[in-house]
Amino acid sequence: MNYGDGLGVVTVTYSPGETLAPFVDTLAKATTRPVQVVLADNGSVDGVPEAVAASRDGVTFLPTGGNLGYGGGANRGVAALGPDVGWVLISNPDIEFAPGSVDVLIDAAARWPRGGMFGPLIREPSGEVYPSARLLPSIGRGVGHALFSAVWKSNPWTRAYRQEKAPVERTAGWLSGSCFLMRREVFDAVGGFDERYFMYFEDVDLGERVGRAGWQNVYVPDAEVTHIGGHSTARSSARMLREHHRSAYRYLADRHAGVWWAPFRLALKAGLALRVKMLTR
Repeated sequence: MNYGDGLGVVTVTYSPGETLAPFVDTLAKATTRPVQVVLADNGSVDGVPEAVAASRDGVTFLPTGGNLGYGGGANRGVAALGPDVGWVLISNPDIEFAPGSVDVLIDAAARWPRGGMFGPLIREPSGEVYPSARLLPSIGRGVGHALFSAVWKSNPWTRAYRQEKAPVERTAGWLSGSCFLMRREVFDAVGGFDERYFMYFEDVDLGERVGRAGWQNVYVPDAEVTHIGGHSTARSSARMLREHHRSAYRYLADRHAGVWWAPFRLALKAGLALRVKMLTR
């Protein structure tokens, strides 16, 4: 389908509380373009998404019918956008946008004609820069990162994977799913998010498929947002840790299928289960 040049924003809500109103309000200053905002709601019970949609122009409340996870909710939100929308910004609802940041992402597309996905610089509430543009996981980097990241923060495997260096505009293996802009034609071409990932690694998987399709994932640090919820506590609960490791197994097992890789998959599953046990005891 041929899309127009309009901008749509999709955020997946699940009782987002007080973060949602600043998300919408700072978005208004992040772009000079008219924006269609879709709140793809996965079953909120706090009444906030409905209230925000009712009190602000251009915001649509879209119940997804259940808790579909981040990727599933985002896919429903994108599907609800009209054909005039050719740019899709997908974001967590606890993001606050710096003025002009979304326009900076769109402007970057002119410099990167094969750019399919564009990610901003993401700051924690403390001001610290979160490493949101990374290499794709490999067995070597993955094992080193998993074994040492909790006890040896500066280990070479984690530093290589996280690409922690001076923020410059560049390509990356994948971009954080907490906030990114995408050409809608590319989102369609790769089939959107893989809904088998309830949460975690859906962005890694999407970034890899964008690259495989011949497009680039581009980090644009001149565009800046703040993740109010913060990544530092995102996996603090035992349930979230289990979900993260379950998604990590799915990602790596999918890429090492077949009988020859069966011993690796068994060892991977056992190792990840042990790591969850150690981190949650």
